[in-house]
Amino acid sequence: MEEIGMDPSAANPGPIDGSVLYDQDKHVSSAVWDGQERGALRCHEHTSKLGEWRLTPKQIELVEKAGFGYLRKIPAISLDNPLISALVERWRRETNTFHFTVGEMTVTLQDVAFLLGLAIDGMPVIGITYTTCGTVCEKYLGKAPDSTYASGGMVKLSWLKEFFSQCPENATIEEIERHTRAYLLYLVGSTIFSTTTGNKVPVMYLPLFENFENAGRYAWGAAALAFLYRALGNASVRSQSTICGCLTLLQCWSYYHLNIGRPKLNRDPIHEHFPFVLRWKGKQSGPTTNRDVVFYRKALDSLEPCDVEWLPYKYMDSTVIPEEIRNSLVLGRSKTMLICFDKAERHLPNRVLRQYGMLQPIPEDVPQWVRKSRGVDGGVDLSGKMESELNEWADRALHIVDGDDDADENEYMVWYLRITRKVVGRPISLSSEFQRTIGGVREISYLAETFPLKGLLPEQFESISRIRSIAQECLRDQVGGTVVVSPIVGTELGKRTRGKERVRRKGTGKRRRSNDPMEGHGASEDESQYCGMVEVDQLHPHHTNDEVDHLPLCTTVLEGEAALLLDTPNKVDDMQLHDATDGIDASHFCDPCNEADNSNMLNPIGESDLQTAKTVEEVIPQSFELPDATNGNTDLEIHNETNKPEDSQGCNATNGINGPQTLVATDVNKAQIHGATDKVSESQPSEAVHSDQQMVKEEVEVVPQLSHENTEDLAQQGDNSVIA
Repeated sequence: MEEIGMDPSAANPGPIDGSVLYDQDKHVSSAVWDGQERGALRCHEHTSKLGEWRLTPKQIELVEKAGFGYLRKIPAISLDNPLISALVERWRRETNTFHFTVGEMTVTLQDVAFLLGLAIDGMPVIGITYTTCGTVCEKYLGKAPDSTYASGGMVKLSWLKEFFSQCPENATIEEIERHTRAYLLYLVGSTIFSTTTGNKVPVMYLPLFENFENAGRYAWGAAALAFLYRALGNASVRSQSTICGCLTLLQCWSYYHLNIGRPKLNRDPIHEHFPFVLRWKGKQSGPTTNRDVVFYRKALDSLEPCDVEWLPYKYMDSTVIPEEIRNSLVLGRSKTMLICFDKAERHLPNRVLRQYGMLQPIPEDVPQWVRKSRGVDGGVDLSGKMESELNEWADRALHIVDGDDDADENEYMVWYLRITRKVVGRPISLSSEFQRTIGGVREISYLAETFPLKGLLPEQFESISRIRSIAQECLRDQVGGTVVVSPIVGTELGKRTRGKERVRRKGTGKRRRSNDPMEGHGASEDESQYCGMVEVDQLHPHHTNDEVDHLPLCTTVLEGEAALLLDTPNKVDDMQLHDATDGIDASHFCDPCNEADNSNMLNPIGESDLQTAKTVEEVIPQSFELPDATNGNTDLEIHNETNKPEDSQGCNATNGINGPQTLVATDVNKAQIHGATDKVSESQPSEAVHSDQQMVKEEVEVVPQLSHENTEDLAQQGDNSVIA
């Protein structure tokens, strides 16, 4: 139990204060903590065939005019799905930031400008939505896809590549523009606006490429970041398994800012080339095998300040940055709303000021907002439905955040550690945590059982009894567990139960559910000891592959004033016959049936065995049900399930009787064995049982009563009894 105090996050990973991360229950980190691994996300980015497009010089000119000259140069970079998946586990859509151990970080507008070379200032990317492709494709591309290439308002990337990837040499200006629009739609649909549909892109972007010069006035970088924020938020929900958006941006942002999963380059980084994503172009070397989500999760859970590069672009060659990008970098600190058609996401640089070289104070609260999916109907101009978001973007230059030179980052970290999720993975595995908890409950149970009861007030005695009862109730269904009952408490139990004597009619045991998620970890050694319940009907030995060695006969010896083993008959034919259980020195015998030509012998309990049983401690598996005695029937018929029942089904008929069967009844006080030891032939099963039944009836007058609580408090002494 002392390991509980080793790491506070082992017991409570946070948040302690749920005012910021109010959606914690829906977050994937809650599922991971509960042992529900979802594995690596499926990452949707379709850049592998971008290089197969052949652009003419005129097309390249138009692409640059539209604002995608640098994005076009970015090659396909192999995605590290486990790294991206681990980053998603740290993303919080309540703040649009990553919650690391060192504080909050995020992909900012400044990162988009440096890494992708896209404009972060300009008109918002918004327009009219479409639910069909025919009309808009015919207008801007000169042809419409058939039904095999279109779905709703989306067109397949393969269709664009098949018909527009090669512009004819003698093409007219109109044909060149159409081929270029198709390329731009393919470019944004496979990179910054990639969707989880796999290989489709919405045609709603096409009208924005009608005029290439006008297309260059849109804030494509801000739209790309809004799209990525939304994709990260969706993927962070515990039920999701895919992610889309510009994952090259996300992965390269991680390479620059975190010393985790960063590949080693075979050459010196190319600082003089822009955009800065090109640093990771080319072959990479380094250990990449066996780096799964758990590997990166542990690395992020133990992230140190020395592993973080807050200002990775500080020493980059600023002369290679285009002037229009350099002039707009101040908007990288704008607290504003990012817009991409129906997606509006908050940009909150005030929460990550250290990424701008400033001290980080405690940030102000983030207003909760509902992310609405707009534009379901075709022909809808979203500008009329997003007025407040558009106004906030229009005022972006008025909300540039500044640092506070007097900010106390120690105070910030104290606050941050209360509102954040400190770790995602469990410091201790779920199975170890469960076993540790069970061990603690066992210790509590033992202390309650061994607590001296002499001289206690009634209220104190009731409290101790309550503690013991709760602990044993928690341990009741534990697989393979044992309850060790103190002899002292067992004695007290015997005193309290003496005098309350009657035959119990209903079982107190509770059958454990096999599909319990906390206990479905495979059978332990104790679980293999099957103590079968006995039903009134016919006896069929249990066979597995024709071997009879898996079903032991469980015989419970009772001790009180006159302890007896009862095979008391039952009135109802279909009721189950259970053994009554009571006593302080209760002994539990499980004699396995021997394998002998498909015959079963119920091994008789000798007198010496009975004496030994009185001195040993009984160990009762928690999964074993404590049955009760039933009374009142003229014929005793015992029934066990068999894999292959035969036609002969007498009261004690076995699957082809080739050996003797012995029914046992035990009287502890007299140390005698009352039972039929004679061989039972196939023609006389009923008489043998009837004679045994009469002997038991003559000797049994009363049976000490066991309450539900007392049944679980059976005393066990010694440690050499064997449960087969």
